[in-house]
Amino acid sequence: MWSFCAIFNLFPQVVYNIEQVGVCSMDTQLLFMIALILLSTKIFSLLSRRVHLPQVIGALLAGVLLGPGVFGLIEPNEVISTIAGFGVILLLFSAGMETDFGKLRHSLKASLIISVLGIVAALGGGFAVALLFGMSPYESFFIGVVIASMSTSITVEALQEMGKLKTKSGTAILGASLFDDIIVIIMLAMIMNMGSDGISITSVAMLLLRIAAFFLLAVATGVCVNKFFNFMYGKWGSKGRFSIFAVAYCFLMAFLAEQFGLADITGAYIAGIAFCNTRCIESLEAKTHTLSYMFFTPLFLANIGLQTSFDGLTSTTILFTIMLTVVAIISKLVGCGIGAKICKFTGRESLQVGAGMIARGEVSFIVVSKGILAGYISSLLFPSVIVVVLVTVLIAPLLLKVVYTDKTKLE
Repeated sequence: MWSFCAIFNLFPQVVYNIEQVGVCSMDTQLLFMIALILLSTKIFSLLSRRVHLPQVIGALLAGVLLGPGVFGLIEPNEVISTIAGFGVILLLFSAGMETDFGKLRHSLKASLIISVLGIVAALGGGFAVALLFGMSPYESFFIGVVIASMSTSITVEALQEMGKLKTKSGTAILGASLFDDIIVIIMLAMIMNMGSDGISITSVAMLLLRIAAFFLLAVATGVCVNKFFNFMYGKWGSKGRFSIFAVAYCFLMAFLAEQFGLADITGAYIAGIAFCNTRCIESLEAKTHTLSYMFFTPLFLANIGLQTSFDGLTSTTILFTIMLTVVAIISKLVGCGIGAKICKFTGRESLQVGAGMIARGEVSFIVVSKGILAGYISSLLFPSVIVVVLVTVLIAPLLLKVVYTDKTKLE
């Protein structure tokens, strides 16, 4: 009885917290916004498919139109952003389950080379553009770090839609994106410790130790989970409860990744790999796919568009944004493409890898947000980063559509 009373006593506080993020009532505005997002993303996705474009483009455009950047029907808020975060985690978990572990294991060296060359090209390009516009070397390096990462989720969505996720180039893209997250997070830790005292070797060393500890933990738990699910499947067959335990493990690994200094999506992807060759993988994939694509993924894609605002863009910042966007696209396309070519990929596969690494996303927002909060870069740069992310997430699926068609002859 006491527990029910406690729950009812907490209810007014829950409603108050929701009101604080711009939602007046759980059963009116929030529900209406979710309904509007789900309907619009589906309609625009279908329209995109009708004109032979990836459906992810339609969902992103729906968010832009609904958000403050165009019609202003929905303002970005913490509730939708939180749900969108769940969508990213489930999307990467699904990608992990669809990974060909044998190919991933054999492409780790290639993935590292592709990632490093792409990051170096993007970092150098962003640094040069920022210097050209009068920013300090420290600010310029920060801008380079902002555009050095890529958005795994957008590329995964596009590759899944085209059925190319398990190809040689698709596996290399996933592996390289994993290294991208790790390397960019390490660079962020280093740059946050820069200043008059230089880089704190101790803090960077501790971060590296935490990352190593996480991967040891992930391998150990992954092996145990894999064997346990195979054993349980052999004993009871495919049961619905398996998918619940799998999703719980996904969110646990996402949580642990953040505690160890990595992005939550890294933990979710690794959790998915633990199930990729289990005997119950088909059942797990089907249930996770339904959970994600019916609700969480549309909200995630739309939320990117909702974040788009063009306020604060002057003629100088517009020129800076254009140049930064061009550099962001070319640097990954060329840098990662060269990395793939060095690793004996064909010309066509190298182009596919380069195109797949173009999209920027949540990590770029994390880096720029931390820089603004710490006072290292101006808040006026945030609209520029939003535009870079938006343009790259729109272009990447289009390029992937082109380079994965049979008409592309680049051997």
